[in-house]
Order: sequence, then C-alpha cells, then structure tokens
Amino acid sequence: MEFTTREDIEAPLEQVFAQATDFDQIERQVMRRGIDARRTSEGGAGTARGMSWQATFGFRGKTRTADVTLTEYDPPNALSYRAVSGGLEVVTQIDFVALSRSRTRVGMKIELLPKTLSARLMVQSMKLGKSGIEKRFRVKMAEYAKALEDRLKRAS
Repeated sequence: MEFTTREDIEAPLEQVFAQATDFDQIERQVMRRGIDARRTSEGGAGTARGMSWQATFGFRGKTRTADVTLTEYDPPNALSYRAVSGGLEVVTQIDFVALSRSRTRVGMKIELLPKTLSARLMVQSMKLGKSGIEKRFRVKMAEYAKALEDRLKRAS
C-alpha cells in the first residue's frame, strides 16, 4: 500500500533541505509526540547516510519497536528512510524540487511492505480506511510544511 503527497514551501531549496535533515530537531519533535527515539549510529554532515534509530511507540494498544535507517542522502534533492517493525517494512522517499529561488516543492511517498501474515492482515484492514488515512496524511504534511515555512521566516 502506498501514500503520496506533495507540498510547496515558500523558502529556498537549500534551507528546506537543511531543516528536513536537522536530525537533532527531528528527534526532539518525535519525542514530544510520545515516541522514544534513540540514535543507534553516529552521523552528521556528509556522513548522514546509514544513520539509524530505534523507536518505541504505542500502536493499537501495544508497545511496538521500529528500527529506522536513513538509506539515501542526496543533498539537496532526496532522502529515503527504511523502517522495520515486526513483519512490516515501511519505505519513505522524500524529494525536494526547486520551483524558483524562493519556492520548493517537497514530495513524500510512503510504501507499506508487509512481510508476514499478521502484517498483511494489518495492511489489508488499513486499505478499508485508506481514504481517511490519506486525508490525515495530507493534513499532517500540510501542517508540517506550514510550520517549516513559518520557522524559516522567523529565522530570516
């Protein structure tokens, strides 16, 4: 199952990519949402590819664990993450395109790849509510884009 969306941000490509790869800030945001994220590898500018985290979170009444790895780091064009939780693999591709000097389009694609029977059943049940999930996904992406745009305007 796949989800895609894109948002335009009123900011230069390099600034948007820098914000999207501020891993310390992303870790703090994730923790504010109740997810325990712990970096399991080191990385920084130029060495970001291969960075990994272990995240613990609640989902459907159970505590789950996911191993997240940054699989592609192509500044300032693309990022790709791979997360594995139980029998479910989630691949997230984020693309950055400069529309003009001061406008950037961010496209995101999330693909759910079930590897076990229980993961297949979960994805199948999600398909029944796919339109609602897609709507929430697009709203969250729009909120993130707006917050990022506001943050960059304040920094200028």
